[in-house]
Amino acid sequence: MPTLDAIHFGPASKAASRQLVVLCHGLGADAHDLIDLGHAWAQACPDALFAAVDAPFVCDFGMGRQWWSVADRTPAVMEAGVRAAAPYLHGFLDAELARLGLPPDAYALMGFSQGAMMVLFAGLRRPVPPRAILAFSGALVAPGSLSAEKTAPSPPVLLVHGEADDVVPAIRSRDAETMLRAAGVTVEAHFIPGLGHGIDDTGIALGALALQRGFS
Repeated sequence: MPTLDAIHFGPASKAASRQLVVLCHGLGADAHDLIDLGHAWAQACPDALFAAVDAPFVCDFGMGRQWWSVADRTPAVMEAGVRAAAPYLHGFLDAELARLGLPPDAYALMGFSQGAMMVLFAGLRRPVPPRAILAFSGALVAPGSLSAEKTAPSPPVLLVHGEADDVVPAIRSRDAETMLRAAGVTVEAHFIPGLGHGIDDTGIALGALALQRGFS
């Protein structure tokens, strides 16, 4: 089964890992882009191992990695891309949970930008769902198939998006919120005034709370 390379942080408690939090970066970045979130969320989840993964493919732009090509952003091509990438994330999750000796539900997923699209697609469709899905500055790919394919019960989803994002407009998370609710998914959505395509202290605090609730 395909899998992914990763870098790790934690657990901060120095005890054996009790949870796994997988961090999925955006287009043109790599695992190093998000691993500092493990440090930021260590107090909220002291027994969690944070694993920032490298997306499976070299980015079309020649720097960093990508989950799928965005040369063609039509919905059908985007859906084909996320479906081709999903087995890599599933393979990593299955292998990492087994390596750590953790129950199949002892994990959460976080993604930024294209990584957020990835975790929303894969996390809502895993046979054993995550405790939480955190999607920052993302969008919902393949919404038409979600109701038929999603896991029941669905995991809670946190959406965070900057109102001033000029890379992935905030309307994409607003639309995602509407479609997720229509599919019966529990959603908490926050739209941050003045924030561009990034994660600020407010988003970090919201993520910490979502992880605490998910693992409680």
